Amino acid sequence: MNRLLGPALAALTLVAGTLAGTAVPAQAASVTVTSSCAAVTTPGVMRCFALRRTDLKTFRSLAPNATPSGLGPSDLASAYKLGSGGSGATVAIVDAYDDPSAEADLGVYRSQFGLPACTTANGCFKKVNGSGQTSPLPSGDTGWAGEISLDVDMVSAVCPACHILLVEAATPSTAALFGAINTAVSLGAKYVSNSWGGGESSSETSTDSSLNHPGVAITVSSGDDGTGAEYPASSRYVTAVGGTTLTRSSGTTRGWTERAWSGAGSGCSRYETKPTWQTVTTNCTRRADADVSAVADPASGVAVYQTYGGSGWAVYGGTSAASPIIASVYALAGTPGATTYPASYPYAHAGSLFDVTSGSNGPCGAPICTAGAGWDGPTGLGTPNGTAAFRAS
Repeated sequence: MNRLLGPALAALTLVAGTLAGTAVPAQAASVTVTSSCAAVTTPGVMRCFALRRTDLKTFRSLAPNATPSGLGPSDLASAYKLGSGGSGATVAIVDAYDDPSAEADLGVYRSQFGLPACTTANGCFKKVNGSGQTSPLPSGDTGWAGEISLDVDMVSAVCPACHILLVEAATPSTAALFGAINTAVSLGAKYVSNSWGGGESSSETSTDSSLNHPGVAITVSSGDDGTGAEYPASSRYVTAVGGTTLTRSSGTTRGWTERAWSGAGSGCSRYETKPTWQTVTTNCTRRADADVSAVADPASGVAVYQTYGGSGWAVYGGTSAASPIIASVYALAGTPGATTYPASYPYAHAGSLFDVTSGSNGPCGAPICTAGAGWDGPTGLGTPNGTAAFRAS
């Protein structure tokens, strides 16, 4: 059970438009979700941002030829114009606590969608503690396990040829999680996804050193609470990842439409210096979130398989889904420049993104709350249109 944060106590009700999941009934007017991790009020403690839909039945196994509800690998590849690549590249997932079923559940997900096996035995999957050792692992936690399942499944969906390094911090403290980031980098990961965060504090710039890794694409979810900068997404050393609602649209050339998700985090940092590469109008004197985005709305959420604290197939959302998606797109794009900060790449190639120009996450208007042409808070510069925007110049 959730040892430090406690279980999520309340479900949220979200109004949904057309639902993109292949097995979700199109006539559904609303969805209900629950947070994998409860809200945190303790300074120096982070929470995960995974949101699981509770209005759909979960299934341990599917009937023959049945398709899980939610977006799968082919949907994401179609929506974001992604191809193959990333062979042998390591995408690290940093989370707290242990998911004892992570590898087994990952096997079910990959088998369902016809992806090659990714196991400890074949060298594709590795799970370590925050110090980089395979034992002892942290205590299990069913809330963070949902986050872990979402994260590893999204890496599999976007970059099936990538290796997955799961680094499990002992607790969700800033010190433990940031230490796990350093461990992931020391073990060779060039792409590190973090689907968690907390409120900003005046001391955050003193911990930024754990995020200062030139040549490594570090992605961080911008949060699911609408406006207000979250840390470490607000760090100038990371790619802050916002969220969208992704809807299938046969009448468009792309075949999909996107709008800003109402829960996507955005805002002006109170403490982080504006990076020199954030060469857009943000109306912020300091660092602004987000940089780029991907699907996050649970109403157009992704298929995930989880059994530790879950009942099998479920639909997840939150910017927790968007961060590992973007980290994996970076992996498809190729190795970052050794002395560069990959967060800068999309700003040099903004024309190679799908610009999201509608939707809002709050009443403050453009560009911080309302999507429009060019950069905006909820969706950043936009969503992947292939991998060109995520390559070093």
